[in-house]
Amino acid sequence: MLLDTTTLNQQRNFFDGHTDIWLFGYGSLIWKADFAYLERQPAYITGWARRFWQGSHDHRGTPDAPGRVATLIRAQGEVCHGMAYRITPDVLAPLDIREKNGYLREKVSLTFRGQHGNAQTAKAATEGLIYLATEDNPAFLGEAPLDDIAHQIAHSHGPSGSNKAYLLNLARALRELGTDDAHVFAIEKQLLRYQ
Repeated sequence: MLLDTTTLNQQRNFFDGHTDIWLFGYGSLIWKADFAYLERQPAYITGWARRFWQGSHDHRGTPDAPGRVATLIRAQGEVCHGMAYRITPDVLAPLDIREKNGYLREKVSLTFRGQHGNAQTAKAATEGLIYLATEDNPAFLGEAPLDDIAHQIAHSHGPSGSNKAYLLNLARALRELGTDDAHVFAIEKQLLRYQ
């Protein structure tokens, strides 16, 4: 089910008056930055875990056959690695449209990774934005067995391409960042059986 959150997000301006904002990407924003940015740096957020629990009715699936894309769940002690982009506030309008199917802007604390790309060489933390799809949006699909998730991803396709390409690009991008994500890599392993 589609839920257009564009208007809601435009009301969620946590950084009013700022000339630039840090945006943390944990899904397709890691590898598909089709927006203008001032700089980008590997970063991570703590207390969150990436999960393929959000339905995609508008990008990687259709209303009748939704795909599955990444969202975050609160998870004490977990670390979610991704890419942080320093953007100007005007970039948020097109991102609100891109992330309109149930995602809301939320404020988080993010930490930039050091030269060696790991938490031990972390640099300063700052506040930033994420787009978060929680269980109270109509497109939320929730937890399922990994094989069921992989099967759905393998057979979903939408205006932005195949759901399979989304997952494989994300897995590749996480490896390039030198980070592990057991959930993503386990789905990838199941998904490759469908080739």
